[in-house]
Amino acid sequence: MGEGLIVKIFATKIGTTHLYSDNGSHQVATVLKLQKTVIGRIKTQDKDGYDSLVLVQSSEKAKAKKTLSGQFKDLNPKKVIEERLDAAGDNKLNDEFSINNLTEGDLISVIGTTKGKGFQGTVKRHGFQTGPKTHGSRNYRRPGSIGMTTPSRVVKGKEMAGHMGHDKKTIKKVVIAKIDEKTNTIWVKGHVVGPNKGELILKK
Repeated sequence: MGEGLIVKIFATKIGTTHLYSDNGSHQVATVLKLQKTVIGRIKTQDKDGYDSLVLVQSSEKAKAKKTLSGQFKDLNPKKVIEERLDAAGDNKLNDEFSINNLTEGDLISVIGTTKGKGFQGTVKRHGFQTGPKTHGSRNYRRPGSIGMTTPSRVVKGKEMAGHMGHDKKTIKKVVIAKIDEKTNTIWVKGHVVGPNKGELILKK
C-alpha cells in the first residue's frame, strides 16, 4: 500500500458493549465490523486527465448497480466511498484496506450519519425551556416570538422546529481499544455516531 495515502475503511456498527482492562477498570466500547474496501480504479494523467484513486466498498452479497458494475466489473461494488486526488504512485488495482492497516491504540476518525428523529419541536430539538403548565397557560411548548419590528423578517439561522437528526457527523480521535482478527471486528472506546447496523467510514 502506498505511503502517504490516508487509509479509509468501510465498517458497520454492531453495537455497544463493556470493556474491562486488566486492572478491572470499566470502559464503554463500540464494536465495529470491517467490510471489504479496495482500490477499484486508478486514474492517470494520460488516460483520464488527472491522477486519482477510486476507493469502493466491495461485497459478495450485495448486487452492484448497473452504473457501478460497468466500471468495476470484477469487484461487485456496493458503493463508491471516495475518489482521492492526492493518490500515491505505488498503489495497485484491487489493493485492499483491511484490519491489517490498524493497530490497537491508533487514533481514527469515524464518519457516519446520526439517527433520524423526524420533525421535532424547539424543546427537543434545541433544548428550549417550557412555559407554565398551569393557570390556563397555552404556551407550554410553543417557541414564542421569532422576530422583532426591525428588521421585520426572521433572521437566518433562527432556532425553530424542523427536521432533527440524519446529519453527517465526524468523531475525531477515537481510540482503538481491541482488534479481533477472527471476526474481523474492532472495539473502539466510547460511543460512535449512527444506529446499529449503520454504515460508517473509518479514517486513519
